[in-house]
Amino acid sequence: MNVILTTLAVSLALSALLGFLLGFFKKVFHVEVDPTEAAVRAALPGANCGACGYPGCDGLASAIVRGDAPVNACPVGGASCAAEVGKIMGVEASAEKKVAVLLCQGSGEFCKPKAGYVGVKTCQAAKLSVNGTKMCDWGCMGFGDCEAACPFDAIHVGPDGLPHTDYEKCTGCGLCVSACPQRVLSLVPTARKGALALCSNRNTRKAQVIKDCKVGCIKCMKCEKVCPKGAIKVTDGIPVVNYELCDSCGECVKNCPTHVLALIEEKLEVVR
Repeated sequence: MNVILTTLAVSLALSALLGFLLGFFKKVFHVEVDPTEAAVRAALPGANCGACGYPGCDGLASAIVRGDAPVNACPVGGASCAAEVGKIMGVEASAEKKVAVLLCQGSGEFCKPKAGYVGVKTCQAAKLSVNGTKMCDWGCMGFGDCEAACPFDAIHVGPDGLPHTDYEKCTGCGLCVSACPQRVLSLVPTARKGALALCSNRNTRKAQVIKDCKVGCIKCMKCEKVCPKGAIKVTDGIPVVNYELCDSCGECVKNCPTHVLALIEEKLEVVR
């Protein structure tokens, strides 16, 4: 009985001593929190996704107050967050909403696999080991590295083997874009209008493209020829649009034989 009481007394004494020491050191080493930094932190969405390039929202708030990051550095918070942070910091801020768009239509129906793949089921592993699993070396492999990277449950690989973005959930953080070894995902401003090439196949040999993928860009140059504004040029094997010239007339979309081109405003209608 004495042993139990002694043990209890020692435990209580140690607890009291440790509590006192913790309180003492907290007071001695207390660091005042900058009220501006605290206000900026409160204005940030709290996702702690790291898409801004800083270690969570605390790190970004500190960087903004120090002047190392702009007030619109948070891609998740969007324009409203940027405006609120800008108001705290006393500067004007603007941020356009962006969403991740897949620049590939090569589902299993249109682009066949090279062979049976038995390696690690990630896009990164397949890219490193066999340079991709599809006949098109630039095509989406569909193992879902983008899905795994998304902290907002905004992108999922569908039955067709391609990732599909929920544009209402997508925050434009860009983590899926960074995770894709094929670079077939791109952040597109939702306010943008004009044509967009939904293909990343840069092979300049028309016959090979037709063999590899039924919906790939065959470099026929029809989009260039029919554009009345001269707003589209095939560059490095891919149609590239000058959005300062493009007026969304849709001529390139209508004349593309493999339906590679689409109007952004139609594709992103749900979030516009």
